[in-house]
Amino acid sequence: MKNNKRVWFIAIPIILILGYLIWDSFSQPTIKDIPGDFEEVAFVRNEQNKGGIVRIYAVTVGDMSNADFDACSDLFPTNDYNSVTRIFFFDKNHPYPTQLQLEPPYYDTTAFKAINIVKRSGSK
Repeated sequence: MKNNKRVWFIAIPIILILGYLIWDSFSQPTIKDIPGDFEEVAFVRNEQNKGGIVRIYAVTVGDMSNADFDACSDLFPTNDYNSVTRIFFFDKNHPYPTQLQLEPPYYDTTAFKAINIVKRSGSK
């Protein structure tokens, strides 16, 4: 009987901790949860895994007055060792690119106009 109680005293906290970890991993915020009606419409990444990783995103914004660009930018990945993540924000009600390229200017700047550009780099 004493061993049975000891098992429950150990098992219940472990079950609670595992339950919290599972809940926390599935309840992370997404781009849809950020105010501003954001939607990722294009993405390109270099294929090189040695050296710096370059990621370029095009994101549309539906609600400009409530858009939280920094919170949205924080959801995109960055890596160390000279890696760069560039996020171009476009108005959803105007034309926006659906394809990007790795070389500047990254999209046709005569046809599309970015309303905000965020550049994040790795720390090392």
